[in-house]
Amino acid sequence: MPLQMLITVCIIVVVLFAALLAILSRYRKCPSDKILVIYGKVGSDKSGQARSAKCIHGGAAFIVPVIQSFQYLDLTPISISADLKNALSKQNIRIDVPSRFTVGISTEPGIMQNAAERLLGLKLNEIQELAKDIIFGQLRLVVATMDIEEINTDRDKFLSAVASNVEIELKKIGLRLINVNVTDINDESGYIDALGKEAAAKAINDAKKSVAEKNRDGEIGQANAHRDQRVQVAAADATAIDGENNAKIEVAQSEANRREKEAEALRLATAAEAVQAAKAKQEAYIAQQEAETTRAQLEKATQEADIIVKAQISKEQAEIQAEAEAEVMRRRARGEADAIFAKMEAEARGAKEILERQAEGIRALVAAAGDDPQAAVQLMIADKLEELVKIQVDAVKNLKIDKVTVWDSGAGNADGKSSTANFLSGMMASIPPLHEIFKQAGLDMPSYLGTESKPDMIAAATDAPADAEQD
Repeated sequence: MPLQMLITVCIIVVVLFAALLAILSRYRKCPSDKILVIYGKVGSDKSGQARSAKCIHGGAAFIVPVIQSFQYLDLTPISISADLKNALSKQNIRIDVPSRFTVGISTEPGIMQNAAERLLGLKLNEIQELAKDIIFGQLRLVVATMDIEEINTDRDKFLSAVASNVEIELKKIGLRLINVNVTDINDESGYIDALGKEAAAKAINDAKKSVAEKNRDGEIGQANAHRDQRVQVAAADATAIDGENNAKIEVAQSEANRREKEAEALRLATAAEAVQAAKAKQEAYIAQQEAETTRAQLEKATQEADIIVKAQISKEQAEIQAEAEAEVMRRRARGEADAIFAKMEAEARGAKEILERQAEGIRALVAAAGDDPQAAVQLMIADKLEELVKIQVDAVKNLKIDKVTVWDSGAGNADGKSSTANFLSGMMASIPPLHEIFKQAGLDMPSYLGTESKPDMIAAATDAPADAEQD
């Protein structure tokens, strides 16, 4: 069972491959020197009529099996020898026109269709014979419309007429005219030969006439030349004699004029020499004056240059030196300013550091006092109490009293105190008590430092005999 299936698959593959090859074999490419003509069922044209063939020049096309087939038309040029005999011209003179035409199948769409319809299947010699018949007919037609002189002399017009008529007819069968070449034209009657002999005789006679005229002109010219020579020689002799006489007269007159001119020239030369001598002296004086002026100006310019240049140099040196000193002072001032700024910046940083440390100490002191600012101040005053007392004592430490005399009558005053007691009390009161120092600071003295003393206590402490005398 598997073997049969394998055989079946192989057969299917072979059939498909053969079908593919058959399809590919129907795809035809058109060479550049041929025209591919597809005939059969090839569709319709623009007007809706069925086309007899489809022509392709270059490219490729698929030939549908069964309903289409194809052939090639060769584009190789065909050379046709058309030796026309006994063609009747417009003058009823028969002539022979040996010529050669080169034709080929056209690749223009419409003409290519004509070639497919009329030349397909024909051999090369058959196409050649068909074209030759058309060429002979049109060549006879053109010869019949032209004179022999016109055909023989105006060959370009003849070839243009032949090409125009022949090409029109060749296009009807799908051909185009590539080239036409007509050789010598002759006739049986000898008319063209006679025309040639006539032209030759005319040319010979014209040449002889021209030679005779040139000889005549040469003889006449020679005689005229001799006559002109004699006349001109005689005239030249007379002119020469006349010229000699005139020359002698002119020589004499010229001699007289020369002497007159020499005398005049001598006079003018003498006067001119005197004038030129005077001018030379004058110019010498002027030149000397200008030289002296120039020399004075030069000396003046030299002195001015020496003084001005030196002064200018001194000025520039002073300006440069002043600028240098000013630059030194500016740099020194900038240096001093930078030093002062650095010093002040350092002092400011030190003061800032001190204040920051003091602030940290005060914050620590306040924290130690239980965050009570009043207690912190009291702690600070208690720390400085010894210095405050020392300052208070130093206020009267150096007070020198050589002698104090008190006269006291012993009688009491209105307050019941004696004069001596009042004196001592006033002297002790002059020393600032501790509580006054606290008041000046805006604080109250702590109770553990004592209270403010009463005036009568001070007075009792200072009581003394009224008649006492202290040194």
